[in-house]
This record gives sequence, C-alpha cells and structure tokens, in this order.
Amino acid sequence: MPSDVPGFDLGLLSPVTAGHDDLVSDRLFLDALVSAEVALVEAYGTIGLAPAEAVAAIRREFRADRGIRPSSGIDAAALATDAVAGGNPVIPLVGVMKARVPADAREWVHRGATSQDIWDSAIMIVAKRAVEQVSRSVRNAQEWLLQLAARHRDDVVVARTLTQHAVPTTFALRAVNWQRGLRRAAARLDALEFPAQLAGAGGTLASFVEVTGSPERAEQLVSSFAEHAGLNAPEGPWHVLRYPVTEIGDALVQAIDALGKLAADVATLSRTEIGEVAEGIGGGSSAMPQKQNPAEAVLIRSAALRAPQLGATLHLASALAVDERPDGAWHAEWPTLRELLRLALGASWHASSLAAHLRVDTAASSTNLTVTGGLVVAERLSLVLGPHIGREAVAALVTRAGAGDDLGDLVRAAIREHDLDLDPDALLDPAGYTGLADVLVARALRADDRHPHAPREEDA
Repeated sequence: MPSDVPGFDLGLLSPVTAGHDDLVSDRLFLDALVSAEVALVEAYGTIGLAPAEAVAAIRREFRADRGIRPSSGIDAAALATDAVAGGNPVIPLVGVMKARVPADAREWVHRGATSQDIWDSAIMIVAKRAVEQVSRSVRNAQEWLLQLAARHRDDVVVARTLTQHAVPTTFALRAVNWQRGLRRAAARLDALEFPAQLAGAGGTLASFVEVTGSPERAEQLVSSFAEHAGLNAPEGPWHVLRYPVTEIGDALVQAIDALGKLAADVATLSRTEIGEVAEGIGGGSSAMPQKQNPAEAVLIRSAALRAPQLGATLHLASALAVDERPDGAWHAEWPTLRELLRLALGASWHASSLAAHLRVDTAASSTNLTVTGGLVVAERLSLVLGPHIGREAVAALVTRAGAGDDLGDLVRAAIREHDLDLDPDALLDPAGYTGLADVLVARALRADDRHPHAPREEDA
C-alpha cells in the first residue's frame, strides 16, 4: 500500500530524533554514494590514469565542485526498488551514473570497485559528518553544565542512594559529574577514525593492481581515494573486519549513555515531590494544565533505552561477517548504525538545550535537606560522636530522631553529657559535610578554563 505522507519515517514515532536526522537521511546516504564514486574517479585522475577530460565530465555531471548536492536528479525511490535485485543500491546507481556521463568517461565510473567498497566508504562519509555534529552538541552540553555548576557552587543538596536520602552533596558536584560523563564520551567520539574502503571483490585489491599496473600504484590509488572522499586511509581491507563500524557504534552508545544519565537525574529531580530542578522550556500536558513535564529529559531517556541493543546488534552482525563478504550481516549493519547516529544526533541536541535552560530551585533543595529532621548528617554523627559515646549510642540517638525527637536537642544533650569540645550547630550543618565536593568542582572549572569558548544560547 503506498504511503499517504512524503517519506516513510518522519519521526512521528521517534520524537527525540524529529528535526535532527537530516544528516543521516536516505538522500544524504545517496549523496555519499555518489561522492564516493566521484572520489574514485578523482583518485584515478590524481595518479595519472583517468584522463582529465573524463574526470572533469564526471565531476561536472555530479556537481562535485558546484555546491549542488551530488545526487541531484537521481530518483532515490526508484533506486531503492532497483536495489532489491542485487541486495544493495550501488549496483543500480552505477548504471544511472554511467548513463549520465559521456561515453568516453563511463569506463572510469566504479572501475575495479566492488559494491561494498562504495557502500562502506559512503557509510563512513555519513557517519563522520554525523559524529562531528554529535560531538559538538555533547561539548555544548558540557559547557552549559559547567556554567550551571559555577552558578550553584555553594548550593547544598541531598545525595540519594538506593532512592533514599543519604548524605549532603552540592548541586555543582552533581552537574560536574554529568559533565565528566559527557567529556569522556566526547573524547571517544573525537578519537574515532573513518577509513575508506577500496579492496575489490575479494578484498585483495587484485582489480586495482590490474588496472593501475602495479601493487605500488594500487596502494597509491587507495590513499588518493581516501583523501578525495575526506576519509582516513585504511590500514587494510575491512570488508569482514568490521571494527570501524563497531567502534563508531560503541562510542555512540557511550555518548547516549552519558546523555541518558543526565536525563534520568533531571527527570527524577523534577518530580513534584522533589522539585529541585525544572526544565526551562516546553513540557506542557494535553489534559492537565498544571503540569510542567520534563519533556526533553523524557526524549533523551527514550534514546538511551534504545541505544544499547542497537550497539549489540552491530556486534552481532559484525561477529557473523563470514567469508570475504557477509551474507546478510553486512546488510543488518546499515539501518542499525543509521538509527544509532540518528538517536545520538537528537539526544545530544536536546541535552544541550536541556542543560542551557535547566532551572535549579535552591529553596526546594534546602527544604529537602530538612525532610529527615537533620538525619542527612547521620553518617557524620556516627564518625564524630561514635568514638566518644559509642556507635550503639549514636544509633539509638538516630533512632529516636527518626521517631520524632529533635535531633539537635539529642546531639546537644550528648555533647554536654560527655563534656565534648564540639560545636553542635557546626556538626549538624549539612554544608559542613560535603567533603571534597568543592575541590572536585573547582578542578573541573579550572580544566574548563583551558577551553574558554562557551556556547551561545542559540547553540543550545
């Protein structure tokens, strides 16, 4: 049945990606396929095999130097239908491209290449651009979080373990910890390599040795192809050695994990009964006008719940990349990697926006510190009073406070009874029991001074 909307997937079922997946659209993949084919022709020209006239004609036809998308004029839907017969779209694409160039240039289109050479290189072209954008968004989110930490450096909040109030911490340290996860993820994204693929039908480069006339020139062709495609020169063929794909997938999963941690905490802290943070934009309800839902956190979390299994699928497919070209495992990678890239693009953009607009309610944080009647410093009481009055006595004191007795009165009485040289008010002050929180925050802020270019509001 034909679709009644222009495009199979508009993001209706994936709002986290809506508006943020243009870099991984079918049209962008088609552009990358054409660009890879043109890069191969250019490489032949660079090493002195393809005539300059043939290279120029192919470049001219596919707008390689005119600022027009390479796949302009190619019917992507028809190409997808024609791809069924051969199992990939490169086969019909080569026919389309040859038909559009002069007869004396046709022999240089796809010469010596196998479909996987072009497809794998196109995947790397698309992935490289998408990952660069994800990394920018992640780094923007980092900077917004550090600015948030600087503004709330002295704000003491409740740390929760196993869902319960535990000890005091600071909001700044919480924000810095979110930032640290993003920083490590961004570093891993930035360390990725995106190798070209040019190895021929069986991964031996035999066709390129034959065409170029020598192993040395065949290797020159590979290096030149990678340069023209804007990719890394490959260490060797990776038709069935799929670490370039799985490493990208793993880095994307780590990034989405870090984004998901931020989102999960924001969603929890914005609960009505906690109310320590609130998203600054969006979040309305269709039925309940009083609600301010953490919409961006919800969207990011939806991506984080989906990403790990996509990463696992990449590994499963790659592990089963048999022979010199896999039978279906290769094909399973394509939509899986695209979906991971898509989720990372959307989740990272929303995380940057969330961090830029996040509001911290210091009054609610202060109120929450008092919910347990001061028992948020119970660990400190055990450490300080225990050696003097015994751990059992401290435990009894805490039990009485939990039952409703005033903790301050109980502590003061214990200090008087044992004639201890302690300031009860200082001992009970949550701000006095945040350990190295400020040191850790200061360290993160100092490190950020090496990167002084904070994002702008419009970059969120």
